[in-house]
Amino acid sequence: MRIRDFPLLTDENIVPEIIAFLWGEGFDVVDVVENGWQGEDDGDILAKALAEGRVVISHDTDFGTLTLRDRFPFVGIIRLWPGHISSAETIASLQELLVEDPDLDMQFLIVVRLTSNGIRIRTRRVDP
Repeated sequence: MRIRDFPLLTDENIVPEIIAFLWGEGFDVVDVVENGWQGEDDGDILAKALAEGRVVISHDTDFGTLTLRDRFPFVGIIRLWPGHISSAETIASLQELLVEDPDLDMQFLIVVRLTSNGIRIRTRRVDP
């Protein structure tokens, strides 16, 4: 499967400009803020994403911690790093991810990292 094959759930730290970009790219996006879920426990958000087969996009490490350390079941996580950067930089990072278009299995973690040398993408499959 590819990134575009998955519906998405955007964490409360993903701003509306990023969500609009994802919609423009044809993604099915559910947003935590639009649904009034901000402030809910990250485990509950991850469970909502799993129930709908959605990949979580976040700037935070919390979801990765839940999946790796605490073994919460999940579909996929995309972490944008560093967190809370400008919308333009986040969109550029996501565009690079869409160009790379990694082949994915269920339960994957992707870290899209903006560095001084460009954008680096690391994909990791997590065994259930």
